[in-house]
Parts: sequence; structure tokens; C-alpha cells
Amino acid sequence: MNDAPVEIVVRAENVERVYGSGENSVYALRGVSFEAPGGAFIALKGRSGSGKTTLINCIGGLDKPTSGKVYLFGQPINDYDEAQMTELRRHKIGFVFQSFSLVPTFTAFENVELSLRLAGAPAKERARRAQECLDLVGVGKWARHMPFELSGGQQQRVAIARALANSPRLILADEPTGELDSHTARQVLGLLRDLSHQQNVTVIMATHDPLSLEYADQVFELKDGKLDAVHVRQSA
Repeated sequence: MNDAPVEIVVRAENVERVYGSGENSVYALRGVSFEAPGGAFIALKGRSGSGKTTLINCIGGLDKPTSGKVYLFGQPINDYDEAQMTELRRHKIGFVFQSFSLVPTFTAFENVELSLRLAGAPAKERARRAQECLDLVGVGKWARHMPFELSGGQQQRVAIARALANSPRLILADEPTGELDSHTARQVLGLLRDLSHQQNVTVIMATHDPLSLEYADQVFELKDGKLDAVHVRQSA
């Protein structure tokens, strides 16, 4: 029996994010607290304006909480400067976006290799790892195709491969199924769930997709910037 403690990859403590001041203040987050263990697939679910994307941005260092703290891998990141956050994002965090955000003039292979190039990986390692990640997400045979030659689902798989390239411990996905039909959305959600469990990568996904309840290990529902409910998926 393995009694090793579960690593908490992300911890948010009473996170608030306020835009503006005085009568013009807008509360995007109101005292949100939650934990994400290693290898878990977690969904932050809510309507537009519920605060889920703001929370994703605070976790990834793209925004800073007005109050409260965010811990990544046990370290508080509130006071990290941009150089420290850039280093963290290049080596420990992968991002997946709703609009895929692939470089249109690069092939699928080149899009994945780019993140490795930015991280300073040697050429031979870049080539090996880029192809390995494309194979892992099921689009290896389309490595030399341009984004416009791929379906929406294939483009999102390439985006996920790019997020995996630097072997991150955390992937942050913002509405990754937002531009996909329900059949393709199921495929992408299943892929993210399998990758989180098999590769021991924590995946935190902001979504309004009701299908997330079927795939995520835990679903944190946000409403008006507050944590409103928590759902735990029952194992089959």
C-alpha cells in the first residue's frame, strides 16, 4: 500500500481580484480557496463572468490577486517578478486556449517545437520530443500539415501537444472545447483526462461545458466570483 502524501500542485487561499476602485470596483473573484493535487483533472465551471478565467490567469501568473495567495508546487507566487514567472511558465506550466493560438505559418511539428526552442532545448531533443508529443495526442501523422489543413479537433490536439512539450507539471486550459462540436469536445476532454492520469500532469480547465461533469475528477462551480459548489466524479 502506498501511503505517500499527495502533492498539492496548486493551492488558492482566499483569492480576491478587484478591478477598479471605489464605486467603480468590479469583483471578479471573491475569496476563492481550493486545492489541486498532482495528476488530477479539475474543471472550473461557470457562466461567462463567473470568474473562472480570472482564476486561471491568477494561477498562471498572467494576473495577480488583489488579496489572498496562490501557491504553485508549494511556493507562493504572488510576489514573483515577470522573469521568475516566465521561467516557471517555460518549464513547469503548459497553456491551452479556446482559439488554439497556433502559429498559422508553422506546421503542427513546428508549433510544438517552438515552445522547446524558447526553453533552450537542443535541436535533436526538440525534434524527438515534438514528434513524441504529437504521437501522444494522436496527430503524429499530421506533423507536417499546416493549421488550416487540420480540423478544429486536430488543431486543439496540436495545442495540447505544444502544452506538453516541456514536460510540465501543470496544464492550464481556458475553454479548450469552446469552439468544438460535442463529439470532438468529448474526444478532447477524454484526452485531457487520460493525460492527467497517465502522465501525472495536473490539468485545470476553465469551462462552461456541461460535459466537464462527466470527465473531470472534480468540478468547482463558480458564480459571481465565488466558489458555489464542488462535484466529485464517481469512479466506474
